Amino acid sequence: MQDDTIDYQNGIRFQCQGSGKCCVSRESYGYVYLSDIDLKRFSKYFQISIKKFKEQYCEITDGFIHLAELSELKGNCIFLKDKKCSVYENRPSQCRTWPFWNDNMNAKVWNKDISINCPGVGKGKIIKKKEIDKFLKEDLRNEKSIIKNRINLRK
Repeated sequence: MQDDTIDYQNGIRFQCQGSGKCCVSRESYGYVYLSDIDLKRFSKYFQISIKKFKEQYCEITDGFIHLAELSELKGNCIFLKDKKCSVYENRPSQCRTWPFWNDNMNAKVWNKDISINCPGVGKGKIIKKKEIDKFLKEDLRNEKSIIKNRINLRK
């Protein structure tokens, strides 16, 4: 059986190009799911309670908390302004780790989606294995927190 994971032992060349392409929905996915850490970070940034932040900026789909998608923005992130993230320093973990998500480290996904839709792939400095591993670990931790939030919503 062939291993389809990307070999990144020598790193991957990547530098965000600020295109905003990762901040827009594509086909069947696109929600920015929020962990407890993300909710706390946003609450502090906006200087409002977590409850108030959820009321103003979030929706729940299938029990998962995510940033609201306003119909007039056609699936774009509510914090995307002039193709730039207006909350960049406080952006969610899902955004902080892009494109180094565990789900993206499959060669088929990387080559047929990520490298095509993300203009930063193949540009800039080489992101070393150690840093990619850090992103992948944060992505996994974030995913577990998101799932935990869903479980907690059902109680």
